[in-house]
Amino acid sequence: MSRLWISGYRSYELGVFNDKDPKIEIIKFALQDEIIQKIDNGIDWIISGPQLGVEQWGLETALEIKKDYPDIKIAMMLPFADFGNQWNEANKLKLADLTTQVDFSDQISDQPYTNPSQLKNFQSFMLSHTDEALFVYDEEHEGKSKYDYLAAQQFANQHPYPISMIDFDQLQEKANDFSENKRLENYEDE
Repeated sequence: MSRLWISGYRSYELGVFNDKDPKIEIIKFALQDEIIQKIDNGIDWIISGPQLGVEQWGLETALEIKKDYPDIKIAMMLPFADFGNQWNEANKLKLADLTTQVDFSDQISDQPYTNPSQLKNFQSFMLSHTDEALFVYDEEHEGKSKYDYLAAQQFANQHPYPISMIDFDQLQEKANDFSENKRLENYEDE
């Protein structure tokens, strides 16, 4: 069994405030390429957290890929009980819907949020229960995922733990590829 942790920026850190933002399509396009490569190289579990942004988009992308790769398993791990309780109704519904679609979902702590050690425990859990990581993250543009990325780097210094990154330059390349693909699809439809 080989397991991939997907994480990265929160939606607001990328200036994404609704599900129709075209940036989401580009990020999912980039994630799709990376996830398929990882599956072709032996990954059989995709594991992510529940955060709005890259984590949920990664899970959604994995669910789409599962249509062509039905053996892949998808898990969503919540850092603590009542995660997302403070979100608006639309975001709570998205989280609940994702929870029903993945193959496995659970929480690391059975307690509601009480202190930052629960987030550290979440990182430790993800690192010890995955074999490699994929981050949508750019070291020149820090965000909350910086802490997960640094924890993964520290872990990788002591364990065989490959870390793949999709940075802003790669996202721009994917945006160009995505635009070219759309242009070709439109041309073929004419």
